[in-house]
Amino acid sequence: MIMKTKKLNAMLLIGVVLFAACKGSSSRYEALNIADTVIANKDNSQSATKLIKTASMNFKVKDVEHTNEAIGNLTNKYNGMLLHHNVTSTIEQTKDFRQTDDSVKRVSSIRTVADITVKIPSAKLEDFMNDVGKLSVYVTERKLDITDKSLDYLSGRLKLKSRSQIIAQQKSGKIVVKDPSAVLYLKDDMIDEQVNNLKIDDAVNYSVLDLHCYQSNRINKEIIANDNPSAYQNSYFNRFGMALQNGVVLFEELILGIANFWLLILLGVFSWVGYRYYRHKKQKPILNNI
Repeated sequence: MIMKTKKLNAMLLIGVVLFAACKGSSSRYEALNIADTVIANKDNSQSATKLIKTASMNFKVKDVEHTNEAIGNLTNKYNGMLLHHNVTSTIEQTKDFRQTDDSVKRVSSIRTVADITVKIPSAKLEDFMNDVGKLSVYVTERKLDITDKSLDYLSGRLKLKSRSQIIAQQKSGKIVVKDPSAVLYLKDDMIDEQVNNLKIDDAVNYSVLDLHCYQSNRINKEIIANDNPSAYQNSYFNRFGMALQNGVVLFEELILGIANFWLLILLGVFSWVGYRYYRHKKQKPILNNI
């Protein structure tokens, strides 16, 4: 909403200037129109071509770490700047081999890649890309894009000049602006146009190059502690010896348990003996009668 108001006020202010210019004589209007056309053509003819180069490379290397160092040295050699650097190592596969009861050998297949963004003087961009290509085993992709910003740059210059003229007339009193905020918005537009042109100049002078390099998967071996709890159980012979010891302990506990019931056992024995005696005595008279 603020940006719309800003643009509207700027357009109204420019309209006031045009309306004031229209109040002059027709000959003066034609002279002013011719002068503006001459100025525009002069700016158009004198403005240099603004070509912005952006490039990218994707390539395989023998060693990512060494290649990163070499690219850093090349960047300094070409008076460039490192904007982004990211190295990532990802485990593709892993397998454990048992060494001892409490250790294993872990063998991993690791993929390492690097993403680098550099800023290189545009005049030396292709030379830099050629030197980077020499660091690779082979290049899978090399791309260069060129964008023409000449008209955008010229448009910004003409807008900045027209706004400067309006501000100059406002300061000299030729134009009276009732709303001071309109002048402020117009000055903000001038700043934006100037900054945009500075960005174009920077992009023209220095090109951005995105680099992506990778290497063949490497094998990493390491001895680590076994994190499987079941691997820490005792051997068969140790467990057999412990079972014998546990059997003795259980037998002793059984004897102690029986000893706790000695009175009941003794009473049972006497009852059984008494029963046998009674039964034997009862059967004896029967045999005598026969």
